[in-house]
Amino acid sequence: MSETVIDFGKLIAPAFYPVHRDILKGGHTYYDLYGGRGGLKSSFISLEIILGMMKDKDANAAIFRKYGVTLRESVYEQILWAIDELGVAHMWKCGISPMQCVYLPTGQKIIFRGLDKAKKTKSIKASQGYFKYLWFEELDEFTGPEEIRTVQQSILRGGEKFVVFKSFNPPISINNWANMYVNEPRNDSYRYRSDYRDAPVDWLGQQFIDDAEHLRKVNERAYQHEYLGEAIGTGSEVFEFLEIRAITDEEIQRFDRIYQGIDFGWYPDPMAFIRSHYNPKHEKIYLLDEYVGNKISNEQLAGEIKRRKYHYQFETICDSAEPKSISDLKHMDIWAKAAYKPPGSVEYGMKWLQRRTIVIDPKRTPRAYKEITQYEYERDKEGNLLSGYPDKNNHCIDALRYSLQRAMNSWESRA
Repeated sequence: MSETVIDFGKLIAPAFYPVHRDILKGGHTYYDLYGGRGGLKSSFISLEIILGMMKDKDANAAIFRKYGVTLRESVYEQILWAIDELGVAHMWKCGISPMQCVYLPTGQKIIFRGLDKAKKTKSIKASQGYFKYLWFEELDEFTGPEEIRTVQQSILRGGEKFVVFKSFNPPISINNWANMYVNEPRNDSYRYRSDYRDAPVDWLGQQFIDDAEHLRKVNERAYQHEYLGEAIGTGSEVFEFLEIRAITDEEIQRFDRIYQGIDFGWYPDPMAFIRSHYNPKHEKIYLLDEYVGNKISNEQLAGEIKRRKYHYQFETICDSAEPKSISDLKHMDIWAKAAYKPPGSVEYGMKWLQRRTIVIDPKRTPRAYKEITQYEYERDKEGNLLSGYPDKNNHCIDALRYSLQRAMNSWESRA
């Protein structure tokens, strides 16, 4: 490596400089790179692995696709490309039987595996050093987070520092597990979204740009999904206007319209308390906090609301089906009030919510995030969407609907 001078900055797009710097300083373990076509995710990862291994004599790499038959034409060819781009082909020996690349000066290896059964990874061992680099390409093809964890538990051993890459183009469904995964807060993960607009034009070619622009003009939804990497939904999602991001403490301090609601439950249905803010000018609902669980007594619920200091100033609208519980809360100094539930109130309230943007911070309201993003219309045997709102896995949704009754102007005089 000492005889080979590599200007790495010219090989990766400037958009990836922050990711590269974070890897160099060991900022995170997991690097989740996702987005649209032409986003240079795989190119960046392959270059990082080759350069990183040549700088660390103890580092090996394991690269996985879900299906072994896809390895040769995808990640294997990508690694060959990276070796060639770095100008170090004379220092590597690559073959397909077995499929691996060996760094000749030290014997370090890159191995490629299909993952038909995650438990097979227990037999993977490094003859020297350890597997510092792990790459899951096309993450959404794997069966779920459990399968990924099984591999990580088998591979990530014997070293002090690991770099795990997960790359994919987001599936169209918001509810796909990979889309859900990158929205779950983790301090040890660096999430980066890229698309063709982050790449220098001459790297992709003008024809690529022209094709993208043509699709944008004739089918913008397809363009958003394919080229921008957005999970635009399948059409069965009840809530289409979602903004998944962190909500800062500074934002919350400025919120003046606070709403609180409770959907009572015991077991197996949980009790759900939700706290939100509504901005009527921009028609945005912000989910601020939640308290959800099974077998929570009214005394526990009241105590938790008081502990969080949510019993001052703001009323809490509750499911009117449990007047005894509402009475209990009132006697424990909680400003509780029964929800107004005339005929058609569910449909009206749901449509009101659907027309507005809901801002969700998965870290602040994880149960509400899961419910709202996974809430879909049901289908009949022929796959046709059924009208009506499913009455299951919607406890935070109901609590939110109750809480915002005063914001639903047509009910203001009757609530």
